[in-house]
This record gives sequence, structure tokens and C-alpha cells, in this order.
Amino acid sequence: MNHIRSLELLNSSDLDDLASFEELETSTLEREIAQGRMVLLFNPNHRRCRPTVIGQPASIKVNANIGTSPLQNDSQLEAAKARTAERAGAHTLMDLSTAGDLDRLRLDLLEQSPLPLGTVPIYSLAQKYLDAGDDPATMTSVELLDEIAKQAEQGVDFMTLHCGVTSRAASLAKQGRDLLGIVSRGGAILARWMGVNQRENPLYTEFDRLLEICREHNVTISLGDGLRPGAGAEAGDAAQWEEVVVLGELAERARKAGVQVMIEGPGHVPLHLIQSQIQGMKKLCGQAPLYVLGPLTTDRAAGHDHIAGAIGGALAGTYGADFLCYLTPAEHLTLPNELDVWQGVKASLIAADSAEVALGSPRALAANERISRARHELDWDSLAETCIDPPLARKRRNELGHTSEACAMCGEFCAIKLLR
Repeated sequence: MNHIRSLELLNSSDLDDLASFEELETSTLEREIAQGRMVLLFNPNHRRCRPTVIGQPASIKVNANIGTSPLQNDSQLEAAKARTAERAGAHTLMDLSTAGDLDRLRLDLLEQSPLPLGTVPIYSLAQKYLDAGDDPATMTSVELLDEIAKQAEQGVDFMTLHCGVTSRAASLAKQGRDLLGIVSRGGAILARWMGVNQRENPLYTEFDRLLEICREHNVTISLGDGLRPGAGAEAGDAAQWEEVVVLGELAERARKAGVQVMIEGPGHVPLHLIQSQIQGMKKLCGQAPLYVLGPLTTDRAAGHDHIAGAIGGALAGTYGADFLCYLTPAEHLTLPNELDVWQGVKASLIAADSAEVALGSPRALAANERISRARHELDWDSLAETCIDPPLARKRRNELGHTSEACAMCGEFCAIKLLR
């Protein structure tokens, strides 16, 4: 196995600081990163990047998606959303932009934000074709590899690459799904490309070249779930598991080449299937870090999908998921605004904390004990400081303008005051 470049790029002091932040031994980080059970997001070309570890027993991390669309293209709004995500506590950003000057937006995010930045390079290439009135199915594999190399040189820390959407997997989705089929934009672009060109997915056939690019710049490959279920009824079908098997094979090739890799996980999964899905994916992919969207436990939560995603994320984290991609109240409906971003990050942080409590994380248990002691002391300042959303706690505590020791729910009926 080749050496992982992350361990070569960080000096021993930085690695010690990272281990201290995660409350782990430095040797644990070194071992888990070397074995591929953790990844260290850090492209040295992203000069402000805050190196971030993904993979249990490190803390469960939360990603926030931002990005323009053809119907709402405001780069200043996206920059504001990036700042909001950081303030809310997100650990990483993904720029999913599909409209405007994507290079400028990406470079601005890399310059302004310390959060590791992820992208989906095929979006940028497809946008160029669509803006010119051309069919993205006419793009070439050389153009796609060039786009990936350019973004790696710019400083992107991790990339979603849908390498497992093979012609066989796409055919299984077409034959076996009669509800939603393929809901991933990247998966749909590649499925159409294969159908039009009668050729295999270039991200699969050119995987060795991808590894060379990503190793050179220490880009973590996030093997995309292009065939994730978009409806709970389609979770666990042949197309989904065919892709997972391929991702497991590619993850092993990446590890042997010294390239860091994560696996992206399911979208819509009923509650009772989450354990088997998460544990099955982890096993098939050699315990590589698992990056999940939700999972959403019901298809009917439009307007509240951050709640459905948090329910699924808490279970997923308990069963081994390492990285939660947030959902916002805008999911399935529109592009999120700043408030949506804030609520989405907080919902996923609650899911992560819930999972860590279930897993017995000393840090999570200690924080939960601190807030319980603050409640017992009716110490509202400490309660606000310790909770996951301090500004909201302070606002709700003070919104009636009362200054009593007890809250407005109980007043003089406060159980804690009565039993003092």
C-alpha cells in the first residue's frame, strides 16, 4: 500500500493538535488514516483549509451543501450561506453550483472559508454544454478529467465522482425502478452519456488516471451514490447494491494507490432498513468512511426534510456512518436560503450528537451532563452555552421579557425549585 499523502503533508505538531481536538491518540489517527478507515480532508492548495478528520472513532461530522441554480444565481448569497454554515457549526462545505461563473465562485469559497470544500466536477462541465445549447452527452472523457484536474489544482479538498454508475448498474435501475428511477444529477448525466455513446462510464474506465490526479493534490475521492434510492420503496434494490459492490472494489484500488476515499450512502431509506444498509455498505467497502444524505426515513416530509434526515442520520451514525450531509427545509422544493442552511446544520448536529451519545462518546456524554447540571441549577447562561443552538436558546428564553429564575412553562410550579 502506498503512503497516504495527508500524513506526509501535515507536520507532527499539526497532527497532534488534530488528535487532541478529536480526543484521540495521535497513533490512532495515523493508523486509521493509513488503513483507510479515516480520511483527512486537506488539499495543500486550499491555503486556509482547516484539516478535518472523517471516520469514527473521530467525531461524526456534518456537511452543508450550497450552490447556485439556473433559477437562482446569486454568488453573494452563496457566500453568505457559506458563512452561515460555518457559524452554525458545519465541518465542511460542498459547492453544488450549476449556474454563473463557477470558477470564480469556487475560488472565492476556497479563499474565504477554512472549511474543507467539496465539489461535483461533472456539474461544471455539463453547465458549459447546457449554456452553449449543447447536449452534455457529447462531452469527452478528456474534458471530464481536465475539469477534475483543474479543480484539484484550485484547491478542492474532496470531490463527488460517480465512478460506480456502470452501464450494468444503470440498466438495473432502468429495468427495476418504476417510481423515481435515478434521482442523482450526476448519475443521470452519466447514465444518459452511456446510453447516447454506447460506452462505459469514463469515470470508471479512467479510474487509474483519477487516482493519479487525486494523489498529486491530496484530494479525497467521495465515491458518489449515483443510484441512491429517491423513494423509500426503492431502497435496497439491485441497482443500489450493484453500485455499492463496484464502489467497494474501487475503494480498495484507491487505498492501494495511496488515495483517500469515502463512500456516499443512501438517500431515502425506511427506518427499519437503516441498520442493514449502513452495516452492509461499510462491510462491502472495507470500512471506508461513509458519507450519508440523511437518510430520509419518510418520503412525505417536504418542508421538514431536515427533520426526516436528522432521524435517519441519528440511526445511521449509531450504526457506523461517519459523515452526515445535511438536509434543509427547502429540500425537494427550492434552493435553500440562509435560515434553511442554519436549520439544516443544526438538525444534523443534533443527529450526530444523538448518535455519539448512543455510541458512548466521552465528549458527547460530558456535554450532555453539563447541560443537565445547568438545568438543575437553573443556570440559563450555561444552558445556552452548552446546547447545540445557543442563539435560539437565548432568544426563546428571553422572548417573553421575563426575568424569573424559572422558565415561563412552569413558573412557580417549577419542579426543581419545589424540591430544593
